[in-house]
Amino acid sequence: MNDQPTADTRPLPPARPEPPRWTGALAGVAAAGTALSVGQVIDRLTNLPGLVLAVGELVIDVVPGVVARESIENLGAAGKANLQLGITVTALLIGALLGRLTQTRHRWIGPLGFAAFGLFGLWALARYPDTATLASIVGASAATGVGIGTLTLLLNRAKVPSPPPAVTVEDPRRPAHNRRSFLQWTSGAGALAVVGVGASRFNPHPSRTELARAAVTLPNPVPSAVANPLNADGVTQTDAFNVPGLSPWLTSTENDGFYRIDTALRIPQVELDTWALTITGLVNEELSLTYDDLLAMDLVERTVTLSCVSNPIGGELVGNAVWLGVPLNDVLEMAGVQPTAEQIVGRSVDGFTAGFPRSVLDDGRSAPVAVGMNGEPLPLRHGFPARLIVAGLYGYVSATKWLDEIRLTTWDGFDGYWIPRGWSKLGPMKVASRIDVPSERSTVTTGVTPIAGVAWSPGPGIDEVQVRVDNGPWKTADLAVVGSKETWVQWRIDWDASPGRHLIEARAINGNGDVQSAGPRPVAPDGAEGYHRIEVQVS
Repeated sequence: MNDQPTADTRPLPPARPEPPRWTGALAGVAAAGTALSVGQVIDRLTNLPGLVLAVGELVIDVVPGVVARESIENLGAAGKANLQLGITVTALLIGALLGRLTQTRHRWIGPLGFAAFGLFGLWALARYPDTATLASIVGASAATGVGIGTLTLLLNRAKVPSPPPAVTVEDPRRPAHNRRSFLQWTSGAGALAVVGVGASRFNPHPSRTELARAAVTLPNPVPSAVANPLNADGVTQTDAFNVPGLSPWLTSTENDGFYRIDTALRIPQVELDTWALTITGLVNEELSLTYDDLLAMDLVERTVTLSCVSNPIGGELVGNAVWLGVPLNDVLEMAGVQPTAEQIVGRSVDGFTAGFPRSVLDDGRSAPVAVGMNGEPLPLRHGFPARLIVAGLYGYVSATKWLDEIRLTTWDGFDGYWIPRGWSKLGPMKVASRIDVPSERSTVTTGVTPIAGVAWSPGPGIDEVQVRVDNGPWKTADLAVVGSKETWVQWRIDWDASPGRHLIEARAINGNGDVQSAGPRPVAPDGAEGYHRIEVQVS
């Protein structure tokens, strides 16, 4: 009798073939894209920002000031689009990693990862100033659920089924069939994501805020305070220089060409029926003014040049417009400012803040709570329903858009948004000039040709602009009719151009006798300094 166990000679069942490695990553990308598209659709259908926008606002708030400065200087408004693109690409890459780990390691990694990012998105949404907590929870949960569901579905489709035990030779059609099914479902998920994003961007009808703005009829300014776009003596824009390529007197009468620099990734949609401007802080009586209250007050019209502190020498982050609004001093007088109030802080509906010394209002400069721009209600992108304009100060300390609160504080009691990020707390605009014609590295014809541009120093105004070629003597340019000391002025000079390459420079002198600094100094922390220099070829 043989007591030795007999060997089991039955064949082992065939191992389940492994799906290709790329399927997990592709499933993760599709799942992340679908989740993001749900956020975009929610953004379109409600007043809730999409996940990309909410995270983008969070990034803007937490990045060091130097990063924000470099973005504004080098990318301008395009920096916002690049930020959103970067967030989207990062989310898709993380989705790819989660999909791959879920496929090769543990099935809980993907759902847990999507849930973690859902919580992060919820936090970003909840901190957004104009969103409700419940709406944030619903939006983040919907996007997370769709992402997890899509990932699970696609990974299941990516599996290659084991052949039945009786089959000793694998059917070569089975893996191909499953890859085909996986690709079909993944393509479908991708198409839904693209359609969702496209639908969120398709806007066949104006928003409620746009409709409310379109229904506004601005009252006329009080006659004694009307400021002609050039001056009070009846001079018209025909008195401006007509040089092709020279900046017009008003940057853009349709307002679309006026520069826009702010921290908002999404233009706030303010509901007029619930909006109010509050005056708080060191005042005798806190005040709340509706939009109708502002329109019923004595409105003044002022032409004021605004500039961003991040405007480089010769840059285009500057513009001139006619603003209609209530003098800020009139509003503050209604509330009664306490003697200890040293700083005026404007707060936007999206949480942005900017503060400036109360004392700057003592010199009579234009400082309206503006409701109109170039004859129409403020465009949404420029601060509808109301914003602050303070002549002679850079926008980062004064020009709060989508204004909903003016707070009076001590000077040390509050720092505006940009101050902790490395910018000066005082932001007076510096004497500056720009050469518009000829353009940098252009070619001009031998003979008499104009050199022209604009110069500004709101407050003192511009008294003189000087131009020199190839480090020669400074020559005084002609100035167009100066509309106001608070606006820029056009200038021009005729140049007898000789063949060759030439360096052209310009500088301005303001009403106080201050000569534009030769510089160069960077924009941080309180504005660039230096002559605008261009090179041209004469042939």
